Amino acid sequence: MGLPNADIHIHQLENGLTLLVERIPHVRSASFSISLQAGCAYEPADRRGLASMVVDLMTRGAGPRDNRELNQTLDALGVDRSESAGVMRLDFSASMLARDLSKTLEIYADIIRRPQLPERELEPVRSLALQELESLADDPPGRLLVELRRSYLPPPIGRDYRGDLEGVRSITIQDVRHYWQRYVRPEETIISIAGNVDGPSLRDQVEQLFGDWSAGPIPPIQLEKWTPQSQHVSEDVKQTQIGIVYSSVPMSHPEYYAARGAVGVLSSGMSSRLFTNVREAHGLCYAIGATLWLFKDRGAVVCYTAGEPHNAQELLDRTLHELRRLPEGVEEEELDRVKAGLKSALIMKLESTSARASGNVTDWYFLGRIRSLSEVQQEIDSLTPRAIVEHLQRFPPTNFTIVTLGPEPLKWQAD
Repeated sequence: MGLPNADIHIHQLENGLTLLVERIPHVRSASFSISLQAGCAYEPADRRGLASMVVDLMTRGAGPRDNRELNQTLDALGVDRSESAGVMRLDFSASMLARDLSKTLEIYADIIRRPQLPERELEPVRSLALQELESLADDPPGRLLVELRRSYLPPPIGRDYRGDLEGVRSITIQDVRHYWQRYVRPEETIISIAGNVDGPSLRDQVEQLFGDWSAGPIPPIQLEKWTPQSQHVSEDVKQTQIGIVYSSVPMSHPEYYAARGAVGVLSSGMSSRLFTNVREAHGLCYAIGATLWLFKDRGAVVCYTAGEPHNAQELLDRTLHELRRLPEGVEEEELDRVKAGLKSALIMKLESTSARASGNVTDWYFLGRIRSLSEVQQEIDSLTPRAIVEHLQRFPPTNFTIVTLGPEPLKWQAD
């Protein structure tokens, strides 16, 4: 599989904003991702949920357009858009025909720099935030993952973007405006654009739209001292929810792809170990899988499954058994399947402007550079069973943090 080298332009504005432009000449669309150095980790402890409400309010009127006019203008341009608050970042994404990119960027410059943050929209935004929090009552897997993050990660990065009921109910329009003014800054902001576009022209437009954006220091995050703690949450649910997390490596680590390969052996497709040896062989669960949590300075492997309460203890035992035996060896056939899946994802990423725009943001945020697709392919091709096993011997599945949610607590032997 030969992959072309990307045509990428990188431009750093004096105020700290970084522009990434990838030209993909064979498409007619364009996409951009705007990622800002803010998120729920920056919220005051008594205003949990503030970041998500700020993001929502930023899109309810900006520049000269009120909420209705803003939505009508973007809809008329055919813009497919989304926005979200994560732990460390606020993200705004949009896709459109390449010919409409310039107009759309102008509108988003207003959304980022000149949001109206109208007080009349505060209560509708609060109502939606409360509904999302209340919907967790019908989402046992979601509640488990909230507790798993809180149990494993140090505050404030263990927070959930939805916040809590008390925090959301307490937020005022002054809180929203203060947060936006303090944290929505050009420093560490990344604008990534991909599609049938011209890099030099976009550089000039972004300089015009964002070059005079005043810089100012963003207060750093202070992580609290924290020891991960396993726990059981007692709830009368139909299926006992099980979450397991253990330490791995961050994206910047030289063995990152070995970690990806190990997780793939566990959880990539219907031939993976967790699916085959736990779900299929014993019928203990419907859903089971593993993924990576990634931060700049740390990584973790997260496993999730759920089963009927009378089978839950066996389900946990067999899942832990598969994790613990992973360093004993990886078969060539297993790794071939993982590589095929990674390469397939790489090709699909190549064909999607939105995937390229968001992927370049991820690279720049975690690595401070953009990996070429050929580099990623080489990393995948160089994976061997021995490399994965040696990685697992250095970073073994051990010291598990386990959170269960169900009628009865489960037992496990500490490592």
